[in-house]
Amino acid sequence: MGLGLQGSGGSADGVARRVARVLPFLLILLGLVFDLLTPPSFTGSPFFSAAPLVAAPLFSFGTTALTGSASSSAVVGLHYYNGTDWKAEALTELVTVLTVSGLALLINQVVRRSGERLASARGIAEAAQRAVLPTPAERIGGLHVAARYEAAQADAFIGGDLYAVQETPYGVRLAVGDVRGKGLGAVEAVAVVLGAFREAADTEPTLEGLARRLERALDREGTRRDGLDAVEGFTTCVLGEIPPGAELLRLVNRGHPEPLLLYADGGVAALAPAEPALPLGLGELAEGRPDRAGEWPFPPGSTLLLFTDGLTEARDRTGAFYDPAVRLRGRVFPGPDEVLSALSSDVRRHTGGGATDDMALLAVGREGEGQPARRRTVPVVRRGDGSSDRV
Repeated sequence: MGLGLQGSGGSADGVARRVARVLPFLLILLGLVFDLLTPPSFTGSPFFSAAPLVAAPLFSFGTTALTGSASSSAVVGLHYYNGTDWKAEALTELVTVLTVSGLALLINQVVRRSGERLASARGIAEAAQRAVLPTPAERIGGLHVAARYEAAQADAFIGGDLYAVQETPYGVRLAVGDVRGKGLGAVEAVAVVLGAFREAADTEPTLEGLARRLERALDREGTRRDGLDAVEGFTTCVLGEIPPGAELLRLVNRGHPEPLLLYADGGVAALAPAEPALPLGLGELAEGRPDRAGEWPFPPGSTLLLFTDGLTEARDRTGAFYDPAVRLRGRVFPGPDEVLSALSSDVRRHTGGGATDDMALLAVGREGEGQPARRRTVPVVRRGDGSSDRV
C-alpha cells in the first residue's frame, strides 16, 4: 500500500488563479464584443462595471484604477462609435461605471489593509508556534528526531496538541499530548504542560515521577486561573525515555493513543501499556492507580512514532478511520523525517483534505549499522491548501 500525495488539486488551484488574474480584462473584452455585435438598444455596461469589482481584491490599487479607467473609456468609445455619446442613456452608463470603479478602489484599500492585518496576525502565530513548540534539534542524544504540527483550521499554527523532546541526565525524554478543548485556553494549557515537562525532565529520576510533576502543575495552574477551566479539564499524554547507550525505551501512557515502533524490516508494533491509565489533570480519580512505565526493546534502525488522536480519528468519505499501523506496515523509510512526510501526505489523501482535528507527530529514530549521518527539516503544515512551510 503506497503512501503519497496526489497533486491534482494543486494544479487545479493554479489554473483557477491564472483565470482569476485575467478575468477583469476578459470582462472588458467581452463587453466590447457584446456591444459591437448587438443592436444599439443592448449594452455591455454590466461587463464594464463588473471588471473593476473583480480586480479590486486581486490586484494593486494602481491596477484596479487602470481597470476602472479602461472600463470607462470603453463605455465612452462605444457610444461615440454608435453616435449616442450625448444621450441620457450613455451618460447614465458612464456614471454607473465610474461609481462602481470608485467603490472598487475603496474595496481594494479595505482588502489590502485586512491582508496586512492578517499577515501581522500570521507572523504573531508563527512566533507563538516557535516559542511554544520550538523546532527540535537535528540530533538529540545520538538519535534522529522529526516533528510536525498540522492544524485542521486553515491559517492556524497551534492549538491543543503538543510535543517536546530533550536530552537529560537520564537519557532522551519526550512527550506528546493532547489538551481537551480548543482556542486560547487549550494553547495556555499546552504552555503549562510543556513548561512543567522541560523543568521536571532534567530533575525527576523516573518517568513515573515526571508524570506526577505534570499532574501537580496542571492542578496548581487550574486553581490559580479561573478562566482556564482547570486547564481545560484533562490532557492525554505519552511520556517517553530512551536511556543513553541502551537499546530500549520506556513509556508512561496517560490515556493517549498507543505509540508505534517501526522496525528496520518494515514491521510495526503498537506499544500498548500493561494497564490503561487516566489522562493528566484527573488526579483525584487516579488516586490508588500509580503509574508504571512499560519497557520495550529499541533496536538500531527502528523509529518510535508518537501522535495525537487527530491522526487516528481522521476519516475518509465513507467514515473509515485512518489506521497508521496498517498504512505503515511493510514500508521502509530512510529516517524519521521521511516517515512523517509520507504519513502526513497519506492522511491528507485519506481525508481528501478535510481533517477536523489538529495533529501532532513526533518520530525518534535510532541509527542503524552503517547508516550515514543525515540532516532534516521540520515543517509546520497548515490545513486548507495543503501547503507547508519548512523551518
